[in-house]
Amino acid sequence: MIERHRSLESQTALDASRPPVRAEVDPVRRRIFTFFSLAVLVAGVAASAVTSAWLPFQYNSNLLLIGPLLAMGFLLAEQLTIDVDVKRVGWTISFTEIPLILGLLTAPFEVVLAANLLAGLGAQVGRRAATHVAYNAGVMCLEIAVPFAVAHAVNQAIVGIGPDWFGPVVGTLTSPLISCGFALAALHVLGGAMRVSAGARLAVNTLAVGLLNTSVGLISYEVARSTLWGWLLVALVAVAVLGLYRAYSGLLREQRDLEALSDVSLSVARSGQATARGPSDGGEAAEVSVTEWEPVAERIREQLNASRVVLRLRLDPSGEVSTLVAGDPLPEAAEQAAPSALRDDPLLQLPGSHVRSFRTLEAPEEVRRALRQRGAYESLVVPLRGASQLLGAVEAHDRVSRWRGFGRADVRLLHTLASHLATAMDNRRLLARLRHDAYHDPLTGLLNRTGFREMAAEELRNGRTAVVLRMDLDVLTTVSEALGYTWGDRMVVAAGRRMREALGTDAPLARLEANAFAVLLLDHSEDEAHEVAKHLREVIAEPYPLDKLVVEAAGVAGYVSSAPGDGEPENDVDTLLQRADVAVRAARNGEDGVRQYAPAMGQVFLRRFQLVTQFRQALDSGQVEVHYQPKVSLPERQVVGAEALVRWSHPEYGRLDPDEFIPVVEATGLVDALTSFVMECALVKVRKWLDRGLRMSVAVNLSVRNLADESFPDRVAEALGRHDIPPELLTFELTESSVMEDPERSMPVLRRLHALGVVLAVDDFGTGYSSLAYLRQLPVDEVKIDKSFVLGMGTDLGDMAVVRSIVELGHSLELVVVAEGVEDDAARDQLVAMGCDIAQGYLISRPLSEDRLEAWLQARTVRRRGPRSETVLTLVH
Repeated sequence: MIERHRSLESQTALDASRPPVRAEVDPVRRRIFTFFSLAVLVAGVAASAVTSAWLPFQYNSNLLLIGPLLAMGFLLAEQLTIDVDVKRVGWTISFTEIPLILGLLTAPFEVVLAANLLAGLGAQVGRRAATHVAYNAGVMCLEIAVPFAVAHAVNQAIVGIGPDWFGPVVGTLTSPLISCGFALAALHVLGGAMRVSAGARLAVNTLAVGLLNTSVGLISYEVARSTLWGWLLVALVAVAVLGLYRAYSGLLREQRDLEALSDVSLSVARSGQATARGPSDGGEAAEVSVTEWEPVAERIREQLNASRVVLRLRLDPSGEVSTLVAGDPLPEAAEQAAPSALRDDPLLQLPGSHVRSFRTLEAPEEVRRALRQRGAYESLVVPLRGASQLLGAVEAHDRVSRWRGFGRADVRLLHTLASHLATAMDNRRLLARLRHDAYHDPLTGLLNRTGFREMAAEELRNGRTAVVLRMDLDVLTTVSEALGYTWGDRMVVAAGRRMREALGTDAPLARLEANAFAVLLLDHSEDEAHEVAKHLREVIAEPYPLDKLVVEAAGVAGYVSSAPGDGEPENDVDTLLQRADVAVRAARNGEDGVRQYAPAMGQVFLRRFQLVTQFRQALDSGQVEVHYQPKVSLPERQVVGAEALVRWSHPEYGRLDPDEFIPVVEATGLVDALTSFVMECALVKVRKWLDRGLRMSVAVNLSVRNLADESFPDRVAEALGRHDIPPELLTFELTESSVMEDPERSMPVLRRLHALGVVLAVDDFGTGYSSLAYLRQLPVDEVKIDKSFVLGMGTDLGDMAVVRSIVELGHSLELVVVAEGVEDDAARDQLVAMGCDIAQGYLISRPLSEDRLEAWLQARTVRRRGPRSETVLTLVH
């Protein structure tokens, strides 16, 4: 037969669509169902009364044994059931037809009715689970009364024609049809009716199962009655059928459990897809709402055949617990007492990770109180434990059955489901954290460049007008170098917090790199964007208290508006960021520190981009040349060498100033190729001089990247050996700032170069650190006085004092002192008086190409014998 109670206890899942968080039946339909249940009860009582009057009770002493046996048979038939799901409604196929036909063949109507009611309703009332007593009692009466009436009528019709068992067989087959028909009617009343074709197929299947059960019961009765030791044969067959049932039921249960595990894992994975749709602006990783766990809770409830499943999940980063109910709603008292933390409820004090079972009759008082508060008789509770924390808990209340509670199989299933659910939640949290970290800056918690690009691109695709504003925090590098990077990081965090508070939560804010921030202003005019930029400058310019210090800071801002129209190339986020960067560079030269991007600024960026992309080809095609500026010893005026200076004759832009393209080359990593090119040209030139008997050196400038390259000394040694050049004829000039930018990497490179024998010179001395402590640390042979001091000697006594101090400092350290920027005789005479060793400048010569240098040497110098019989070139007046 089809179990009635289970189908009605599953009423909260009767609708074809997924229920809401609390899937409740319409109150109107509940009232209609109440009247329907009363009508069924009245019909059942009336049918029982009519049948009892039609079939008078005949007492038999055997009834004292048959009655209890029938009751046990109905109970056993209900225990050995097969659960199936039809249209998301739980149905239980049992073997009730077997004790029913035996009752029709051996006992009066009243005894069979009492046994059925005792086995069904008695167990429900005993476990406080009889929520539809009127309906179930009425159907139980009809399931016994109608079969007895039909059996008696059929036997009267076929008296003398057919066997005595034909009437009971026909009557027994009406019982499952009655149960199925009333269950379908109840579903219709509750709003979950099937289509006619589906209902008909269910009825046919039910009749087929009923016929099989009826046949088994009839055959067993006839064999036991007419065959010697027939009861033993029936017992053996029953044992075999029982074993077959248990095996089949176990396989069916395992299959459904595996399906449930798969469904739960997929539901969790789908609910986690909301966290993978894009970056959020700051804060923790986005979490899904509690309603998105509804399919998980409902699937667990269906699989456990529970009247209610409660999920308590920690979805909020603060640790607050969200509660979701599938099935019967929680009583109002339980809603009001919902724990904000899992430890606040006696049912939820969950050590370990095992399933705990609670029953009202066996539990301590505080547990019974918690169960009564939930309106439950029985509960299974299991924690959801992740790798490092308690993620929540699952409660299953009151198994939907006539009399059975949760069994061992249910406990095992819930434990496995909880393990899978906890693992899936942990994995989803990890993926959300990884995605959050991929889109956010770890220091400030703001969006990073990638997150800003994603968010801005999404808004631009939606056709919204946007302004990309870039804000750079100045003095950050100075603070980091003076106080340490920890203090610089604190300034960045403070600046980001100030801008976040000034902008509010609507405007996406990102930290692009060390001191650069970006803001996306949606639906702002250019005037409004300008005001926002000015306000942000004022905000970040406020003093920063760092421990006992107060640091003054400033900022510059540049912004650009997206072009109208969706999908325009100029609306590319990278393009907007580049243009905002160009505007920031222009703002550094402005008065108010805020500039809007103008197309003319883009030409500067385009030119730089072209220079970078064309530089390698320029080296190979001969556009880049090396010019030489002679250096003369004082006071002898002997030409001791030259400084190699690079020049680029661009086919489109003409002669380029080194200050324009060398910083770009250094920033893009092409400086290694440039240094190798200049050094190769310089060594070729020195080799030519040596072949002519002239011993003159060439100085080559080094960059920060060269000093950070551990393989650079090896390349220098190889080049010197290949050209057979004495190392002292090669000079490398470097700035103090380039050395001190990363002294741990540059100092070993300098020591190796010094060990080769090449000459090391500190260029632009007086403009960097310029302290005796730094100078003594460097393995150098020369210092070059910056030309700004040499040029100012004639008009500024301070500059003259600086030059004099540098000369005296260099000589005290046994260093050669070179003065660059010598442009008149007075400056030269002053340097001679101070004891400066070498002069370089326009007074002697401008930088010359190789051919013009040779012509200059022939015209301006004379060859003489030096003190050691070497050939020297002396400058003539």
